[in-house]
Amino acid sequence: MNDCPDPAGTVGFFLCRAGQHLRAAAIESPRLEARLLLSHAMSCRQEDLLRDPRAAVPPAAANHFAALLRGRLDRAPIAQLLGTQEFWSLPFAVSPATLVPRADTETLIEAVLAECPDRGAVRRVLDLGTGTGCLLLATLSEYPAADGVGIDRSLAAAVLARQNAAALGLDGRARFLVADWTAPLRTRFDLILSNPPYIESGAIAGLMPEVARHEPMLALDGGADGLVAYRAILGGLSGLLAPAGRAVLELGAGQRGAVQAIAHASGLRVVGCRADLGGVARALVLSVE
Repeated sequence: MNDCPDPAGTVGFFLCRAGQHLRAAAIESPRLEARLLLSHAMSCRQEDLLRDPRAAVPPAAANHFAALLRGRLDRAPIAQLLGTQEFWSLPFAVSPATLVPRADTETLIEAVLAECPDRGAVRRVLDLGTGTGCLLLATLSEYPAADGVGIDRSLAAAVLARQNAAALGLDGRARFLVADWTAPLRTRFDLILSNPPYIESGAIAGLMPEVARHEPMLALDGGADGLVAYRAILGGLSGLLAPAGRAVLELGAGQRGAVQAIAHASGLRVVGCRADLGGVARALVLSVE
């Protein structure tokens, strides 16, 4: 693994060696990830790296890059290493305390916009299991008259969500609480969102290592059947939804029928279900019967 054409200590050398290590570890897109990590370590753009591959990498940046590369080879998600992930075209800070926002979850925002086309009609939004705050804050960005509450059982997640709200200029319209699902709430909401933990406990160890080893178990583990959080959430929704309100919940693959049954038993009506780009039933839309 010493066949790099550029001299040791240069941008090209670091990119070449990192790409080799990442490829050997079966990381997809090793060259791209090497550029992402080195540009982050050097506080520059990827284009700057490509412009002068024989430029020297400063020692501090080289050390930072080595630490980032070790983390990635340990299969830490690259978003955690870079500290940010885009969601709904908005930048969100991420940490090991939260799930990395995923493109599949944007399906919930698409469902919300389809169900609530009047951008002035939604005034109160609730996000259960808020994590980074991505669902709540993306929704508030689309509904300028709305404010909202994000709830998470993790203090670290709630703190990060509050920081994201401030960074996006939405902190005046969003507040975050540490609580167990709907327990502290005594008001009704026009829109309720949730991406709850829905992975079966026994299946977590078999997930890709970026998830199984580096994302928070609290946000992944849905109990033996993957449905524990749905039972807790849906049991309290009828008392929280406004009469014409909508709840939109993320589903795991193959869970639509089971979650619909829980919703019906909780006095809720299934309004619709939106599939993600992979064809998986992902966003279940509910209302009060």
